Amino acid sequence: MADWLLLRLPGTPGGDASWLVASPGGAPLTATQSGPLLQAAPAAAGRRVCALVPGSDVLLAEPELPAKSGLKLAQVVPYALEEQLAEDIDKLHFAIGRRSADSPRTPVAVVSRALLDEWLAALRGAGLQPECLYADSELLPVNPGQAVALLEQDAVFVRAPGAPPVCLPMDALGEALEIARAAPRAGAADAAAPGSAAAEEASAARGLILYAGTAEWQAHGAVIEEARGHFASLKVQLLGDGPLALFAQQLGTTGAVNLLQGSYAPKIAHGAGFGAWRVAALLLLALIGLHVAGKAAELRVLKSKEQQVDAAMRDTYHTAIPGDPATSDYRRRMEQRLREVRGGGGAKGLLGALEALARARAPGTSLQSLNFHDGMIELTLNAPDAASLDHMSQELRNNGWQAQLVGGNTVGSSYQGRVQLHAQGP
Repeated sequence: MADWLLLRLPGTPGGDASWLVASPGGAPLTATQSGPLLQAAPAAAGRRVCALVPGSDVLLAEPELPAKSGLKLAQVVPYALEEQLAEDIDKLHFAIGRRSADSPRTPVAVVSRALLDEWLAALRGAGLQPECLYADSELLPVNPGQAVALLEQDAVFVRAPGAPPVCLPMDALGEALEIARAAPRAGAADAAAPGSAAAEEASAARGLILYAGTAEWQAHGAVIEEARGHFASLKVQLLGDGPLALFAQQLGTTGAVNLLQGSYAPKIAHGAGFGAWRVAALLLLALIGLHVAGKAAELRVLKSKEQQVDAAMRDTYHTAIPGDPATSDYRRRMEQRLREVRGGGGAKGLLGALEALARARAPGTSLQSLNFHDGMIELTLNAPDAASLDHMSQELRNNGWQAQLVGGNTVGSSYQGRVQLHAQGP
């Protein structure tokens, strides 16, 4: 998972933003920097961007809503908070958080649409595309047994156990401490009101964790010390580099309400998701391309080999059977001729005829040529005289062969004759 770029927008127009880089779990990786938003843009490369807006401009509430989700719940929220709102609900943006399983209340953040548009325009003008936008007060740490407060310049943030954070001007520091001391804890909201005896009992054992800059502590520390007796304990932690590193630590566990919902939901979610897998997708496509190219090359080699084999078969066929007019399917033609030859290998075939001829051969007789075709054998023989050939023909007929002397003539001191031989019928 990518690191975070945590940005905090200025509370006043024209002011400087602040930012730092944090790990996926929220651990700060760099010191806090400040300046125009454009200076933060390079740090966003390859990182998830989270922007914080002034909590004083965002109303945080926890109304009791029907246990439903989706569009119907979004339609109910504006009317559930209508009495707390001074502005027309059509000009407001309502963001809904996740309700705790053990609470009947649903976190809701309300902000002016015009102000939200202004924040997003400033971010996008600097080339920044946040995937979440929180009120900075919502990143104040949560402690189930102690109140948490932050003093920063002219504002004070306070979060009582089980209650949403509150942002007040520094002039209301006393009221903020009263909220930290007297606000009921989760589950006691309906049983005790601030300032009541039940609330005093509910907060009797509550401590206060206070975060403040050095200047803020020097200016308001006396007021805090005066209230020490109202808390079971008071722990003060000075922030030398501002509160942004403290806010960053809540990124991995925060239940803050993301203002980027509905029509403000990030349009780059799918693009960012693809970007995270872009290298893997490109490697996969490259692997598929190499596989296809390899198979195509292999197919071309096989086609070439097939053509070479066909050419060799053609040459072999015409060498073995010269004069044959066949121009294709040499394998089948060769197999056919082989079957024809093998058909002459039985007792009544070529081999049987040669065996019978050898037994019937007269003394002084020699074979000059032999031609076998369609079961017929034509022999050219040299013999001492015609009577010797006639004697051979008679012997062949006695052995079941039809032998006929079809011609002959005297060659020197011998007689050369032609004999046709084929097997007699059964």
